Amino acid sequence: MRIALLLATALMLAACAAQQPQGYHLAESIPVAGEGGWDLVSVDNETRRVYIAHSTKADVLDADSGKVLGSVGPLDGAHGVVAVPEAGLGFATNGKANKVTVFDLKTLAVKGEIPTGKKPDSIIYDPATKHVFAFDADSGSATVIDPAHARKIGTIALKGAPEFAVADGKGHVFLNLEDKNEMLVIDSRRLKVVKRWKLASCTEPASLAMDRVNHRLFAGCANSMLAVVNAHNGHVITTLPIGKHVDATAFDAATHEIISTAADGTLTVIAQDDADHYHVTQTVKTPLRSKTFGLDEKTHRLFVPSAGFGPAPTPTKDNPKGRPPVLSGTFNVLIFDR
Repeated sequence: MRIALLLATALMLAACAAQQPQGYHLAESIPVAGEGGWDLVSVDNETRRVYIAHSTKADVLDADSGKVLGSVGPLDGAHGVVAVPEAGLGFATNGKANKVTVFDLKTLAVKGEIPTGKKPDSIIYDPATKHVFAFDADSGSATVIDPAHARKIGTIALKGAPEFAVADGKGHVFLNLEDKNEMLVIDSRRLKVVKRWKLASCTEPASLAMDRVNHRLFAGCANSMLAVVNAHNGHVITTLPIGKHVDATAFDAATHEIISTAADGTLTVIAQDDADHYHVTQTVKTPLRSKTFGLDEKTHRLFVPSAGFGPAPTPTKDNPKGRPPVLSGTFNVLIFDR
């Protein structure tokens, strides 16, 4: 059954690629060992590595060759990874263990652990303060880490469930609160929430990206839309259609494009005409539930995790949404090129 499923998936993706002669298309599929689901993908352009949070570990790929270099672990409910090359360290969130794992960027060896709030999920680096921010989904907080000394230095109360964040590089961190339909502005130097913006018409904002030159934020919303937000005042300038249940968005500053992936099997590309005007240029078919990706800013390639799934089970206390299991041996990373 597994072989038949993989063959069917390969044929489907090949057909999709053939239908997309221009723009993004499937270029390669890389099998990756390991079991279970995955979450966020990050690309470190300096070290040319791709980090994929994958259940009990973080898989590490070479961004140029696609070769699997190894993994970081063990992790317990991996959600996100951020690399800090100047410290020579990486930081990975463990959603089930309420901690961040610290690892060596060169050897991938685990160096230590840092306690966080409940269920740390997304994690980012703020170049203005040189701090790492891990966002604790179940305790409504942010854990602030000094990467130079690999230690916790503070906690920020958020009054809501954080999903994803971006830093503007000037001392501000913008954060989606999924359960409040809000976006927060955090002063990253004072470690304090300074603004709260309601996102009009945006339901359950999840993904977030930023055009730092034009001060525009791009929030992916669960109700199949991308909201373009003015980073000065929180005003929603316009909205555009994207896939259902988005979980990742990136802004490519070189091509002036916003890319979003959603669980319904769509990858949407949006062109930026100017700071206030946008239009959809491409919708690429992807496997169902391939809702996260990482953008390589050097090559503009996209790294999209994928897998085969079994039948959806009856919801339980441990699996309230009845999420289907990942089939053993089917996890892979799809590379979309242009």
